[in-house]
Amino acid sequence: MATATAAVRPEGRGAPKEATRATAALQALNFFMADMQAGIGPFLGVFLQQKGWTSGPIGSVMTAGGIAGMIMTAPAGAFIDHTDKKRWVVIVTGICTVMASFLILFSQSGVIVTVSQVATAIAGAAIGPAVTGMTLGIVRQRGFNAQNGRNQAWNHAGNMIGAGLSGWLGWKFGMPAIFYLAAAFGVLAIISVLMIPEKAIDHRAARGLESRDGDSDEPGKAEGFRTLLRNKPMLILAAALACFHLGNGAMLPLYGLAVVGAGKGDAALFVAQTVVVAQAVMIVASLLAMRMAAGRGYWLVLLISFAVLPLRGFLAGTFIEHWGVWPVQALDGIGAGLQSVAVPGLVACLLNGTGRVNVGQGAVMTVQGVGASLSPAIGGWLAQALGYHVTFFVLGSFALISVALWIGFAGTLRRACAGMDGAAEDEAA
Repeated sequence: MATATAAVRPEGRGAPKEATRATAALQALNFFMADMQAGIGPFLGVFLQQKGWTSGPIGSVMTAGGIAGMIMTAPAGAFIDHTDKKRWVVIVTGICTVMASFLILFSQSGVIVTVSQVATAIAGAAIGPAVTGMTLGIVRQRGFNAQNGRNQAWNHAGNMIGAGLSGWLGWKFGMPAIFYLAAAFGVLAIISVLMIPEKAIDHRAARGLESRDGDSDEPGKAEGFRTLLRNKPMLILAAALACFHLGNGAMLPLYGLAVVGAGKGDAALFVAQTVVVAQAVMIVASLLAMRMAAGRGYWLVLLISFAVLPLRGFLAGTFIEHWGVWPVQALDGIGAGLQSVAVPGLVACLLNGTGRVNVGQGAVMTVQGVGASLSPAIGGWLAQALGYHVTFFVLGSFALISVALWIGFAGTLRRACAGMDGAAEDEAA
């Protein structure tokens, strides 16, 4: 931790106490924003199912939100690179997310649910790059891998506790209680982001305009957007993530629908259990990813994350049982936990010095969003036509393309994924 703390003290910037306060507030923000950002999140499917919706339309409205988020991620990243009001981006979009979720509570019409999902996705597209940008601006490139790993561990912990509370409140008081919990977490997230001292954020370092010796105050100019298209490792990464999320995006909501629809679990409690199991594993996986990346680079971390989805699809299609949540969601936790650290860390490394780090984050999210946004619709209609068993086998198989890409271009990717200047020292601390 000492090395990472030193990295947040460029000349003329915040004092050590402010640096410590900023990183602590970042971790609190990641904890509370998890439930605020998701809102009803994974509970949406069973909530709408209770209101008479079928799996096809449920998947379609989720896809509508995914497409909206996909379209907005790159522009949102470009805006985060440009603005020095990153804290206010988190505050405003967080409020919008909570308000959009409450729309569903008062009306379950197709139009209202679709508008809510679109608004939530657009807000989420801005929150992610904003938090990543603030982290990079506070701890710089040298401290980013370690601090991002801690951020993700706290984020997964927030998801786990939020889902557990949501399940208990939904069982005890009904589904509407979940919305009020999301609002409470939203207030605490806003308080957390306001605790980050503005002067602790170096906005040039936040967009990747930092020289190799760590001096982000020297003259520098952002490169053109074409630098993203010329970066072959990042293009391969985006394609592999798109295929992975094409299979992964619908797995959790469909497994919840399959088990609850078969009468093998209480709706609120079972969905909460699926999230809690996955997020508990993600906490451990994100911390392990931080260590693995520092010692061996990001290539192996991402290969493992891609390889777990085919196994997850096989288990989900074979065992549609209440107890199946443990192996199915543990594998989800491994894949998502590893990627939550490796993807932003690798993009920040690949684009360091270009001034386009956050738009790069948004661009990668956009491409992987193609898969994630199509997945619920494909999965929902497949389940309606062929049944859940076949659907899970098909969804899991999409990640085989990701594995093939990652291994096929291993020569190029290994060198790029190992380019983590200074990360090993941060991890050793």
